[in-house]
Formats: sequence, C-alpha cells, structure tokens
Amino acid sequence: MDTAATPTHCPYCALQCGMNVTPLPQGGVAVTERPDFPVNRGALCGKGRTAAEVLSPAVRLTSPLVRSGGRLVPASWEEALDRIAGALGSVRERYGADALGVFGGGGLTNEKAYALGKFARVVLGTSQIDYNGRFCMSSAAAAGTRAFGLDRGLPFPLEDVPRTGCVILVGSNLAETMPPSLRFFSELRENGGTLIVVDPRRTRTAEQADLHLAPRPGTDLALALGLLHLVVAEGRTDEEFIRERTTGWAEARAAVMGHWPEYVERITGVSVPQLREAVRLFCAPESAMVLTARGPEQQSKGTDTVSAWINLCLATGRAGRPLSGYGCLTGQGNGQGGREHGQKADQLPGYRKLDDPAARRHVAEVWGVDPDTLPGPGRSAYELLDALGGDVRALLLMGSNPVVSAPRAAHVEERLASLDFLAVCDVVRSETAELADVVLPVTQWAEETGTTTSLEGRVLLRRRAVAAPPGVRSDLEVLRALAARLGVEKGFPADPEEVFEELRRASAGGPADYSGITYRRLAEEDGLFWPCPARPATDDDGPAGSGGRAGDGGSTANGGPTGNDGFTANGGPAGNGGPAPAASPAHAEHPTQAEHATRAGPLAHPGTPRLFLDRFATGDGRARFVAVAHRAGAEEPDAEYPLLLTTGRVVAQYQSGAQTRRVPELNAAAPGPFVELHPRLAARLGAAEGDPVAVVSRRGRAVAPARITAGIRPDTVFMPFHWPGEGRANTLTNPALDPVSRMPEFKACAVRVEALGPGERGGRAAGPVSGG
Repeated sequence: MDTAATPTHCPYCALQCGMNVTPLPQGGVAVTERPDFPVNRGALCGKGRTAAEVLSPAVRLTSPLVRSGGRLVPASWEEALDRIAGALGSVRERYGADALGVFGGGGLTNEKAYALGKFARVVLGTSQIDYNGRFCMSSAAAAGTRAFGLDRGLPFPLEDVPRTGCVILVGSNLAETMPPSLRFFSELRENGGTLIVVDPRRTRTAEQADLHLAPRPGTDLALALGLLHLVVAEGRTDEEFIRERTTGWAEARAAVMGHWPEYVERITGVSVPQLREAVRLFCAPESAMVLTARGPEQQSKGTDTVSAWINLCLATGRAGRPLSGYGCLTGQGNGQGGREHGQKADQLPGYRKLDDPAARRHVAEVWGVDPDTLPGPGRSAYELLDALGGDVRALLLMGSNPVVSAPRAAHVEERLASLDFLAVCDVVRSETAELADVVLPVTQWAEETGTTTSLEGRVLLRRRAVAAPPGVRSDLEVLRALAARLGVEKGFPADPEEVFEELRRASAGGPADYSGITYRRLAEEDGLFWPCPARPATDDDGPAGSGGRAGDGGSTANGGPTGNDGFTANGGPAGNGGPAPAASPAHAEHPTQAEHATRAGPLAHPGTPRLFLDRFATGDGRARFVAVAHRAGAEEPDAEYPLLLTTGRVVAQYQSGAQTRRVPELNAAAPGPFVELHPRLAARLGAAEGDPVAVVSRRGRAVAPARITAGIRPDTVFMPFHWPGEGRANTLTNPALDPVSRMPEFKACAVRVEALGPGERGGRAAGPVSGG
C-alpha cells in the first residue's frame, strides 16, 4: 500500500486550500497542512480538516441504486446505465431532445463540467442544461462582463489584499464561509489599511471591520449609489481616469445624483455620517478594492447592484491599477471554472457565447460536429427546475442537491417528483437522490485527478491520492458509458488529462483561454492564472487581460490576452504608506513577466495573475459605466409579512450540507437550523432563546429554534440554509429572477415570525419592528 502524502486541494470552497492527503496503513486517510501553498499557507478550517471522513464507505454510496416497487434498491452498473440510457432515449424519441434536461454543479472539476456540457449538446442534442452555480456568482459575472468585457472572480491574487489601502467587503461573512482567507484582511489592517464590511448582521467578519454598515436586506444598490453620490458631491472623482479609461460616465453620473444621502439613509437605514465616513475611508488612500459576495448578488436586481459597486471603483480610479479593483468572492469549489467551460445554459468552453457563430464554429471543429447541430441557449437554472414535469420530462443531475439549495424548494421538490425519469450522480444519498429513479455512486475529490479554478482565477491540479471503494466509478466514466449506449462511441474519454487536453483546444482564443496550461505545468508551478494561451508572452503582445471584444466569443487577431503581470514588487503604491506585509517565501514578491516566462520555459506563457492594468477586455480597451438606479425588491414587507428574511451559511456546514452533515465533528458544532432574532423582536413575540419559532413566507413555512442576538437588525431575521425538512430555509425564499443574470432573490423576502408553544403549529406573530 502506498502511504506517501499527495499534495492536493480541499473539496469545499473556492479558496481551494492546499492540503496533503496520506493513506494510513491501518486504513483511512489523514489530511495534513501544506504550508507551501500561498493561499492558505497550511491553515485549514474544520471542513477541510475533516474532509477525509466523507471518503469512508460508511457514509457514502458504493453501489448503483434503481427504483423498484417504490424503493431504491441496489443494482449492477450495467442495469443502472441501461435504465438511464433507455429512459433518455425513449423520452427524446417521444417528446424531442429539449424534453431532456441536464443539471450540473459548481463543485464539478473543469473536466467534468466540460464533458457534461458536451454530452448535453452532442449526445442528447438538448439546449436544456444549466447548473447550481447560477445561484452563486451569476450576477457578479454578468456585471463584470458588461463593465470590463471579462468575468474572472478576482482580477488579482489574494496576496494583493493586504497591500491595498481600503477594502469594502459587501455581503460576505468570509470568517465563516472561507476562514483561512480572513488573514489577508487582518494583515490589511495590521499594515494600516481599513476594512469596511457591509452586512445586515454583525457577523464574525463584521467584528473585524473598522466600519460596519448594516443596511436593510435588498438595499445594497441604494447604498452603493449613495456612496457614489457623495464621491461626486465632495469632488473625489478621478477625472483623468474617467476620461482616459472609461465610457458612459455622464449617464451614470446623472443616475447617481438622485440618490442624495438622506434619501439613501431612509431606504437603507445606514446613517448619513456613516455614509460620509465610508467615502472618506475608501477615497483617502491611493488604492482600494470593493469585493462582493452573495449578499448583494443573490437579488432580483443583483446585476445592477454589482454594477453600482463597480461604478464606485471606476469613478474613483480604483480599477485597472495596481492594488485596486472590483472582485467577486466566488463561493463553490470550482464555481469559477464551472462557469467557464460549457455547463451553463448560454455558454461554450473558454467562456464563449453559445449564440456567437464564430464560437460555435470553433468548438464544433474541436468536437468534430457540424456547428448547425449545436442547440441554442436554454433555460436558466431555476427556470429549468420549474419546467420539470412539463416541457422537460427527464433529468440527468450531477453534483447538486436542489431539494435543499434551490429557492422555493418545496415547489422544486414537487417538480423533481413529477418527472418521468430522474437520474442522479452523487457521492452521497442526498435528499435529491432520494427522489431519483436511478442513483449512481461516483468518485470524489481525493479519488480522482482533475483541475479546478479558484476564486483568484488560478487553475489548480487536484491529484488522486486514494483508490475509490469497489463499486464506485467516475463521472467521466458515466458519461462515456451513456454516450456509447446512446450511439456516440467516441469523444468521451474517461481519462481526465485526455479530457483536459481537448478542453485546452476548445478554450483556445476564448476569454478563458486555458490552451497554454498542461497537467505538467500545473504540477510544477502549483497553478496558473488564466488567461494562459499556448504561445509565448512578449512585450510586443499587447496589454494584459484584453480577452478579445466583449460579446464576440473572445477571439482576437493574436489569440487573446497576453498575461502581462503589470507591476513588480515595487511597482505600485502600498495604498496607505505603510509597510508591505510579510508574504510566504514562495510569493514574497510579484515576479515580472520575464521572470514568469523564465520559470515556465522559453515557449510558455506565464499566465495572468493581474488583469486590466493596461486596458480592459472591451473592444476599445475602456471600462463601461452602467447607469443604474435604486428600485424596490421583488417582495417588500407589508402588514401580513412585516419582516425581511435573509439566508446564509455557518462555519461548520457547507452549501446543502449533503457532505458536511455526515461528519460528526461538524454536526456537533452545527447540529441544525436556527432563526436569528433581535432581542426587541423576540420580546414582541414572547420568544426566549431556543424556543421553536415559525418563519412564514408566501411560499411556505419553516420551524427552527430561536437564537437571540443584538447582532442583527430588528426588522430582519436570518436562517442558515444547510438543512432539509421542517427547518429548510429555502422553503421560504423567493425565486424572483434578475432580468440579466437570472439569479433568484435568495437574500431578501418578506416573512412573518410566529412563536410556537410545545406541539403548536400556529403561534403568536410579531408586527413590524423598527430597524433603528
């Protein structure tokens, strides 16, 4: 038995923390720190430390299951695969290809996401494919693309954060969602920089802030517009930057001027003095950043909300410069790569657009098919789930648990149950798997090799460290077997490196160009930042991160962006005049482009750690202001539903909890759902700590114990969304969609709260509570 340690990465969030995985002689697996990886420098949260526990056969699937007599019973792989292929073929023959749906996940490796998109379009011929990442980063992606011409979560490495002068962190509780990242923000403050946190709750992250702004849920758009209004009124705009590197300022400026401070205070509950202080802290240093997460993004106006924060960066010259810019803190483990290579409804590999003829021709040539046979864009994630049992009669689902994670979850559960056929590929027997006709047990992170792309845009190699239990196969093997049964014998290899080699060709010349990345380079260089085209980077290549023209598939005359590093260790202001923080030895300085190329080899592109330093990825190289104005949420409080519900995560659980709820240590730390209430609201309800309360929206009802804290607004309640059953938070949430990103409004819906006595199903409801 090989007991050598394998360097790899955590299966959970988009930090993709480095770790070592070692098989133990007595059985089982040990996870140990890996201090040489620059993002976490050896630090692991509880989820990462205990990740190996889900590898145990005792908590995961090890045999295919098929439905017989109303129950899921073990079956052979041949029977299970035959059933799936037979059902998919039968539905397609009877109802047409678009009666088949495919639903993927942001935790799938790049290879799996690529193969799944290809399978849907080439084998099934369906347009009906999307994935759960639509529920995570789609608003930020849409806003970033229309402003900069390119979406990459962070346009700079996390190691730049401690060197800037100020960070506004909007709607992120990273102290709980990605704890190892908190050190970057602690170092920022140690170096004299400032941290502003925007969150309706005083979270563990907000406790670290120099300034905490607590707006009403759903009013982040008004808040950003109010800050930009003050920037203009106080003469803090960077007119030279606006003139030389942007377009659209006149329209954006006119839209902002209607959002004067007192008006914004009435909407958001954030006082005028706090608004002025936030502007002062953000504009005082020479460099600053705005980072958003799900808080402002998971709204029916999420794209415009992110655009407003981007406008703030552009108007102050805090973008396209060293140690400055807008970034999105991507959530899922491969949330970035998962939205780049084809499992999204409107997308082809390399972040190409499915409705772009040039993109279709390029990818079709790689796939060996006629571009006219590729279907067009399909439904977004929630719209696809809502269509189940109607237009969409059969669904293949990989790496997602929408019974817990989708908005209006009880309705989604009903739609899944109404399907003619449901097949689920998963590691565990999730709540969604319980509804399936066939369940296939598949390999997970430490049992397979593949690539992921972190929130920094750093492509990483996860290495196989242990063998999967008998009876378990990889998703790539599943797709190959199903393709063969459905008449496509070639084009679906089970070897991940072979899939990645094809992905490289398919992405070449696109905005997310991976063509210069190989498994060997990833192993030797511990990751590469895209874009990384298959050609040398030279001083004559042009500006960094050009990415081609927005909306044309990303193609440029010379194949895409150059990856110019942009600045050296001394190239750019520290932002606040303070000393630079200590860095890990491997990343103690920012290498120049020439140094990158030397390390990678004379013919290798070095990758692109920092985007937009010379030009933006638009046709004219200028960033676009987008004129936006405040508007109400899809559902505002009223007499019947006088409060606002917002949802989120806790440190010991992850997403739908399908994996983490099977780890005893994590369950002991976070055993179940709860409802966070302000003491004034609790007093009006007559609810004490731990009493059961019901939260009721127009979509359903959830019951959980009360948790009373002064760290939440009195007009707001909070529930974590990791659990199924009676305490399922997403029973309540609103599927109202952003018109651009098609993101549902998870973060704000109108509710009432009722105090329950023992055995009660009714209760005493509280009326409106002032947010002051």
